[in-house]
Amino acid sequence: MFFKDIIGQENVKERLLTEVREGRIPHALLLAGPEGTGALPLAIAYARFLLCTRRGEHDACGTCPSCVKVNKLAHPDLHFVFPVVKRKSGSDTVSDDYIAEWRELAIGTPYFGLNHWLDAMGAENQQAQIFVKESDELTRKLNLKSSEGGYKVVIIWLPEKMKVECANKLLKLLEEPPAQTVFMLVSEEPDAILPTILSRTQRVNVPRVDDNIIAGALTSRFGLSPADASETARLAEGSFLQALEIIHLNDDNRRYFDLFVSLMRLAYQRKVKEMREWSEVVAAMGRERQKHFLAYCQRMVRESFISNFHRRELTYMNRDEENFTARFAPFVNERNVAGIADELAEAQAHIEQNVNARMVFFDFALKMIVLLLK
Repeated sequence: MFFKDIIGQENVKERLLTEVREGRIPHALLLAGPEGTGALPLAIAYARFLLCTRRGEHDACGTCPSCVKVNKLAHPDLHFVFPVVKRKSGSDTVSDDYIAEWRELAIGTPYFGLNHWLDAMGAENQQAQIFVKESDELTRKLNLKSSEGGYKVVIIWLPEKMKVECANKLLKLLEEPPAQTVFMLVSEEPDAILPTILSRTQRVNVPRVDDNIIAGALTSRFGLSPADASETARLAEGSFLQALEIIHLNDDNRRYFDLFVSLMRLAYQRKVKEMREWSEVVAAMGRERQKHFLAYCQRMVRESFISNFHRRELTYMNRDEENFTARFAPFVNERNVAGIADELAEAQAHIEQNVNARMVFFDFALKMIVLLLK
């Protein structure tokens, strides 16, 4: 990943390049932005630039021995930390246990989200975390000399998934970093990171990508017509990853849509037995997907409510969602929209607290019977 490969984010690129040119490289950088806006690709491109031995004015050379190693994400001075699931019961797992899967995903699809990473690991129902052992492993690596005499770069993807004990140990590294070591924290939820860590990083916000830039990338890279590219970019809401998922018919989004439609129909028809079976299906998806599904439901409720105003420029749905909402929207109105939103928020909180998923989703499904008839 080079700076030239990143979709948009010209201001962020220029800021990072300027800091290098002026010798103001921060020892701890926080790249904060929503999923799919390019924060991780930016971190990798910046790491390449720092490690390159023949860097140009605006990008790494791509041909020096250092760049050749970064091509495979196998540079000895480039270290990755990311959420993982335990491989062996009773012992913490570290990022290096999954480094082969990480390299394959990050090289093949630089724009990816947590769900894609969970699939790559075969996580099933486990929740990914950054465990305590990771900080000890990182300390060991950084105590070694730089293999090529330059910078040592650590990219921590989703530090908000870090266990508190691990975060406290990382804090010591950030307070007294080894010489020529650069930490890059790539976060989608910076408010969930320990304040003591946030205070020791220089924050760079990675904003949503402009629709015109996403549309241009879709046209040039995937051959979409200008009209289709513009509509896809509008639906993507500033996320290039979401744009890719729209044009590739992402399996998760299709499943979420089918589950949402199924629940609404079952609730309207008061088919309690089938709703119980529905809750069993959702409970088997795993905690991270359950949280994403509830977020999807919240979005669909909002889109359905807005559809009642017949202002298409205010809605962001694909064709299947629009077709369903055309019939469903009248059932989401001022009498029940707040109640549905509250129940979804409560279900999401319970899932995050590891409450039994079958109970959470069956309870929510039953409440939808009453709410839809208001």
